[in-house]
Amino acid sequence: MACPICNKRKAKRLCPARAESICAICCGEQREVTIDCPSDCAHLQASREYDYSRLVVDPETLPFKEAKFGRQFARSYGPLLAALDYAIVRFAAEHRALVDTDVLAALRTLAETYQTQTSGIIYEKPIDYALQRDLYGALKTAIGEFRTKLEQQAGVGTLRDSEARDCLIFLTQLAAVYQNGRPKGRAYLDLIRAQFPKEEFQKSASSIVLP
Repeated sequence: MACPICNKRKAKRLCPARAESICAICCGEQREVTIDCPSDCAHLQASREYDYSRLVVDPETLPFKEAKFGRQFARSYGPLLAALDYAIVRFAAEHRALVDTDVLAALRTLAETYQTQTSGIIYEKPIDYALQRDLYGALKTAIGEFRTKLEQQAGVGTLRDSEARDCLIFLTQLAAVYQNGRPKGRAYLDLIRAQFPKEEFQKSASSIVLP
């Protein structure tokens, strides 16, 4: 049987997204491009493992390249980073169309908002694409809820805008590294989704417990 995509080569590889077999070349070329691959596809997972094994990070190409973070940063701000990741994962569960480029755009724009805010300028850059704009709002809400929880805990203090900015920049850089640039790519989303059990998607983000 010929591949239904190219109509040339033999269809030997089952594509779970299309519920039919396609050829290996079309699988490789159209994966997360025209094919909306499910995260549990064995061929998708194998390709990501291969991509990660060859991953080379050029700091000069990262968003906010002037911002450098040591290993201790993730440990120090783990609770806020987890709260932001949870907000992204929860939003993705409710909006199936969300892809890595949307996440990167929302994170980057909100990081820019906090960057100007810490310099004394109150300005929010508008986002045209509704899905990215809604995720931006969900992330902003998550930061507000996190700040409120801190303030309610005696002796903990509060969350400074500069700390929220740094966490957003950190995640923006992480998203830039792990997203593969494909139109339907969700490599970064799947990476952070792995932190949470599936049943957590049905819980309110307010159920996150701060240490």
